[in-house]
Amino acid sequence: MGFNNAGHVAALRNLQNKGHGIVGVNIGANKDSIDRVADYVAGIVAFESVAHYMTINVSSPNTPGLRNLQTAKALEELLTRVRAVPCRCPVFLKIAPDLEDEELSDIVALAVLHVDGLIISNTTISREGLASLHRAETGGLSGRPLFKRATQMLAKAYVAAAGKLPLIGAGGISDVETAWQKLEAGASLIQLYSALTYQGPRLISEINAGLAERARAEGLPNITAVVGRKAEYWATN
Repeated sequence: MGFNNAGHVAALRNLQNKGHGIVGVNIGANKDSIDRVADYVAGIVAFESVAHYMTINVSSPNTPGLRNLQTAKALEELLTRVRAVPCRCPVFLKIAPDLEDEELSDIVALAVLHVDGLIISNTTISREGLASLHRAETGGLSGRPLFKRATQMLAKAYVAAAGKLPLIGAGGISDVETAWQKLEAGASLIQLYSALTYQGPRLISEINAGLAERARAEGLPNITAVVGRKAEYWATN
């Protein structure tokens, strides 16, 4: 899909007419941009007044070359220029699940210095384990096949961050159990995408209620007590 949209002006107009609720704005770069970092800066400037949080997306596999911004040198330049722009809301960085351990370590170190949290993860380019006749199609793969890979990456980031950075878990969450596992792997918050297509927005309240019930059943003081308790397991399995 890429970042197909009608541009900043149209998106800003829509958000200014929104109702109640938390609004997160996901910003990326145009595939034909001469200065991709400038696109992110423009996004911060355009939307910081209407967003409750901003996401710097450097991990969509559907925009050619975008993931190259995850290399240490390119990411440091990007984050330095973006954070030089005044922004009243938290800024998160969304990364891919296909990173090598050394790459992830560099990203976590930069994220601790420059952003307010990491979103792990975007879609994957891996097709490992798929049996579908369509498995060779290009683009990012989301939903259930993404869960294990994204959760492993989440746990590794949790260990590397050592409590210095909140993590948002995404990728393959479809019920209370998968949401619980994301928390155990190190997520303080979770995001849903594909599952909403199949199960609808009611799934959100079902997961919230289920998490609360499970925490009570285990005698936990709050859901925070779950966060990261199985990160070591997920990071190595």
